[in-house]
Amino acid sequence: MPNIVLVGFMGTGKTSVGQQLAQRLEMSLIDTDDVIEQDSGMRIADIFDRDGESYFRDLESAAVRKVSGLDNHVISTGGGVVLRESNLETLKQNGVVFCLTATPEEIWEHVGHGTHRPLLQTPHPLEKIRQMLVDRAPYYARADYEILTTDLSIEAVTDNIIEVFQHAIHSR
Repeated sequence: MPNIVLVGFMGTGKTSVGQQLAQRLEMSLIDTDDVIEQDSGMRIADIFDRDGESYFRDLESAAVRKVSGLDNHVISTGGGVVLRESNLETLKQNGVVFCLTATPEEIWEHVGHGTHRPLLQTPHPLEKIRQMLVDRAPYYARADYEILTTDLSIEAVTDNIIEVFQHAIHSR
């Protein structure tokens, strides 16, 4: 069975929805950020601090190549994985890609209390979120499907993805 791939901005529910999808569909769950941390032996924030975003994106692309060869997995990705078109192409080879979206305010509500988000270590994080969403919109638009998560429960988002996924794989 093809993979379900979750892309989208940080704080849109990729991890929570991914866990629910994996459980309900009896699929394995893998997160590209976890693969990066495991393979590099470093936390994401430390990679950004020590080596910068460009180096991190190289590690991210390697993680994408690694997980894309799997079958029957829910793959949760980091928010910027779509910034390299090759990542999305690779993920689509054996997966249906869902982009989870949310309002900037809801994203801030979900991620505002954490200090492990290197890109939000700025004096005006909500403005940074808004700008990053605008900048990334064309990249996120390349997903197969877009799912708005604002004001929806994890269960409702999961139900929506399952319905679309089942239809997508039967019409392949």
